[in-house]
Amino acid sequence: MMLNKDVELLEGLPIAFIRSINAIVVADLHLGNEAYLAKSGIFAPKVNLKKILELITKALDKTHARSIIIDGDIKNEFSTVEPDEFNELYDFINFAREKKAALYLIKGNHDNFVERYKEPFKLNVYRQQAVIGKYLFFHGEEMPKIEGKGIKMLVMGHEHPSIGVTNRIDRRERLRCFLFGSFKSIPLLVLPAMSFYASGTDLLLEPPERLLSPIFKHVDINAMHAIAIGYGSTIDFGKVGKLKQAQ
Repeated sequence: MMLNKDVELLEGLPIAFIRSINAIVVADLHLGNEAYLAKSGIFAPKVNLKKILELITKALDKTHARSIIIDGDIKNEFSTVEPDEFNELYDFINFAREKKAALYLIKGNHDNFVERYKEPFKLNVYRQQAVIGKYLFFHGEEMPKIEGKGIKMLVMGHEHPSIGVTNRIDRRERLRCFLFGSFKSIPLLVLPAMSFYASGTDLLLEPPERLLSPIFKHVDINAMHAIAIGYGSTIDFGKVGKLKQAQ
């Protein structure tokens, strides 16, 4: 699905492709998530990294992108680096090398200690935001700092957006979604979470004032388009406010 002539939301994938910088963009991988769940007494199958690599491989095969931009939260723990996080980060870096794709990481609130891997692994690491081409990438727990002119689009993660839909057996399920709107007349794209275990915040049930990202104090989320991913398709469901009314 093309947002415009330069930005494509890859069909059925929580991944955007930006042609002018030849990069795919993802957010909120939360590597090592299963180890975190295990510490809480929840034993989940160790599939998060495997599923993420499968989806990114599909995106790279389709687009032949030469860069992978991770828009925050590559790892899961806030205050430390768990062995599983380090091992999975190492595996992810080696995967990118095998694919001959440059890695860019915009640090999110879960990404403390990632700086120490910048030099040995030759990572491009940025705190909170980075301008690449004409695009400003920021994670989302802070407001973006827009300096100068010419930014074509703001791209963020952090919020884990989803919408709830009712299936044939009257059961509500969440579909991850992109959000697309604008901030200060600049197009704004919110990415869904890549993590297999992050089903997301149901925007049709969550009051706007309880959303995580401060930018939503300045952006009317009801006026944004929810572009959902599910069953191999990417579909624009229309504006969030209209979907709330239709429930």
